[in-house]
Amino acid sequence: MNGPVKAPSNLMEAIQYFSDPLTCVQFFAALRWEDGQAVCPRCESKRTSFLTTRLMWKCLDCKKQFSIKVGTIFEDSPIGLDKWLCAMFLIANCKNGVSSYEIARDLHITQKSAWFMLQRIRHAMHTGTFNKLSGQVEADETFIGGKARNMHSDKRAAKITGRGPKDKTIVAGILERGGNVHAVVVPTRRKKALQSEIREHVVAGSAIFTDELKSYEGLDEFQHEVINHAVAYVDGEIHTNGMENFWSLLKRGLHGTYVSVEPFHLYRYLDEQVFRFNKRHTTDADRFVQLCSNVAGKRLDWKTLTGKNAVDRSGSDVESVANLN
Repeated sequence: MNGPVKAPSNLMEAIQYFSDPLTCVQFFAALRWEDGQAVCPRCESKRTSFLTTRLMWKCLDCKKQFSIKVGTIFEDSPIGLDKWLCAMFLIANCKNGVSSYEIARDLHITQKSAWFMLQRIRHAMHTGTFNKLSGQVEADETFIGGKARNMHSDKRAAKITGRGPKDKTIVAGILERGGNVHAVVVPTRRKKALQSEIREHVVAGSAIFTDELKSYEGLDEFQHEVINHAVAYVDGEIHTNGMENFWSLLKRGLHGTYVSVEPFHLYRYLDEQVFRFNKRHTTDADRFVQLCSNVAGKRLDWKTLTGKNAVDRSGSDVESVANLN
């Protein structure tokens, strides 16, 4: 099972390369275990034997058999790795995302299975913590929700109960120019919510560029510059156009590809766009390999994904059933 990891550079190569089930298993084994030696997920023993006829391993200590799927986003999935890998290649490299309906048609599975598959892949796209942003950093926020002009008058009257942003979800973003972006759903645009994200993810002393929103006032430990959008969008190096570019990419996917996203699931779609954006300087093959390297230890079952009384990433109780988009 040893050897360098070979990755396809385009979708056609991926389909051909992963058509062999043994190749799929060897590919993930090389990524999951650096020395190529399988580790038992139950007793963590390295004394294992590969069963070629079943494409599984047997632990020589606890005598249990296990597949490459155990302990990953693939666990308990009846869908073959050949289909999983093609779906992962698509979502890792399609700039505007891929809808579950398209995945269902292309892989000959149900739309419900395709949606569940894509949500588990987005779970693997969540990178967690990374080095703090520094240098020139832009901070901005946006509203995610249905456009009033696209609603029927009756639905608009029910949905829009105040000013346009009132019933929308707020997303805060921080971008290091030429580097990574961090985006997260926040409960409010108030100072506490926005400034806590900046202080947590940006190195003190960095240059911070924001718009004129009052909530950004008081960032004294940073070199804070403000652009007044009522007057101009650019004043030398003072602008937030980098974050505006990210919001454009995000909303193009949400409104054009996914169409309808429950607020409960929005952070997963943020993870998807953040992953692609932060890997924008790499090749399709490298982006795909990075995603495949993140699948271990990130199991996500259906009950956790869609069940009532779940807890979202901000820690608040949520009662929601998935909107299969």
